[in-house]
Amino acid sequence: MKIARFEHSGQHHIGLVIDDNVHPLPPGTNVFEAVRNNSVLHHCGEPLNLQSVRLLPPVEPPAIRDFITFEQHVVGSYAAIGRDRVPNEWYEIPTFYFTNPHCLIGANDPVPVPPGCKLFDFELEVAAIIGRDGYNLTVDEAADYIAGFTIFNDWSARDLQTHEMRIGLGPAKAKDTASTLGPYLVTPDELEIYRRGDRHDLGMSVFVNNKLIGTDSLANAAWSFPEMIAYASRGTMVRAGDVIASGTCGNGCLLEFWGRRRKHDPPPLAVGDVVTMKVDGLGAIENQVVPGAPPHPFRCPPF
Repeated sequence: MKIARFEHSGQHHIGLVIDDNVHPLPPGTNVFEAVRNNSVLHHCGEPLNLQSVRLLPPVEPPAIRDFITFEQHVVGSYAAIGRDRVPNEWYEIPTFYFTNPHCLIGANDPVPVPPGCKLFDFELEVAAIIGRDGYNLTVDEAADYIAGFTIFNDWSARDLQTHEMRIGLGPAKAKDTASTLGPYLVTPDELEIYRRGDRHDLGMSVFVNNKLIGTDSLANAAWSFPEMIAYASRGTMVRAGDVIASGTCGNGCLLEFWGRRRKHDPPPLAVGDVVTMKVDGLGAIENQVVPGAPPHPFRCPPF
């Protein structure tokens, strides 16, 4: 099934997506209750056309862990920052960083340019949504904790990222303005036709102003979602609603092309650009870049 969170007439709802309509579920229904308990699906309200509602991120996650699992992306992105090889550690562990759960935007919301950013970029990813709390899971256990999948766009301020990562703490403000999650949560059974062992062969594509930029398959990830979840939960908790993102697929961001071509080709995103992402079985998201807030100056401490 496909479950959406949406806004209609100023109210937030949960609904079952069928074709081009969303069928509202009873008020107070929890996304994970709907996934686990099919009986609530027999109490839908009158359907609404998807074009008449504002799609919200399908969950409000306690935490977002964003991995880096596509070798092609790693090679190209490292080249863009002057690194000529992938570190051995990347092949040993499914690395992730925590990003901001409070900056999520919906599938068709406008995305503001981060304050001070001149090199704005997108990142095409797939995310798994944790459906129940778990601790220190094994790889074999982890798959049963997935409630569903959705598309994730980790918007990135590349100039801010390069500047702040010289300090060594990883990306922070560069990834802090917006991340798109949507259009809805798709349960694992919907994707069985794409299964290839422990992966799903989902075609992924990204467009800027209707021009195709890049394509890849989720099956090319070096680590499976159960492996990512097992690593994320090692010695700690994953909670219902947590987002586990795959990291950017090959050809899934501008930085990768900049690294290979040694120039900003394609150009950075500009105000008015429309970024569209499509993933087999999961649907599409589309966001337009809009002006962001100005950067407020601050005084550097004396040294």
